[in-house]
Amino acid sequence: MKILLAEDDRSIQTSLSEFLSKEGFRVVVCAGQAEAEKTLREQSFSLCLIDITLSDGDGFGVFRTAKAIGIPSIFLTASAEENHAVRALDQGAEDYVEKPFRPRELLSRIWSVLRRNSRNTPRVAVGDLLVDTGAGTVEKNGRAIQISAVEWRLLTVFLDNRGRLLSRNQLLEDLWDVGGDYVNDNTLTVYIKRLREKIENDPKEPKIIETVRGLGYRMK
Repeated sequence: MKILLAEDDRSIQTSLSEFLSKEGFRVVVCAGQAEAEKTLREQSFSLCLIDITLSDGDGFGVFRTAKAIGIPSIFLTASAEENHAVRALDQGAEDYVEKPFRPRELLSRIWSVLRRNSRNTPRVAVGDLLVDTGAGTVEKNGRAIQISAVEWRLLTVFLDNRGRLLSRNQLLEDLWDVGGDYVNDNTLTVYIKRLREKIENDPKEPKIIETVRGLGYRMK
């Protein structure tokens, strides 16, 4: 997933970019309003992080551009900008985080916004795979794929956390007691194998759900 960071503080640019990159995100940094708006029109993003004060304007112009395109936004605000934060929420921003913020808290809010917007957009494309989370259907190259309840839950967990590294323990917690089926560490391996056989072009060289050795799995 790709995030646009509209922020003119170089220390925040560097630290936040490094942190989010380690969490599996691609981050594009823009210091000014004009640059950020131009970048939004030229590239595709999952989310915007917007500082209210930018080098050549303010974050509200960037926010309006993102909103028009349909990209959710989180504002980064100083304590003195609380009224601006409320204004941002009133205009449709998803959330705001007050500086100085804890990176883990911001990360939690990012995933909350992404999950919320994923539910609002039921049809999700991943390569040649099309998943309709509202209808509960999966198509590959235009052909319907039949998957079990546990495989569906596993697939939606990956979709909700796309780009994020998930440990086996995290997957097991989300899959616990789905449809009355007991999922343990051994059966998780089986379900991932079965799902890959249905959605991957080559299950032995998976491109949709990749294995990160010793750490877990990640959907690209």
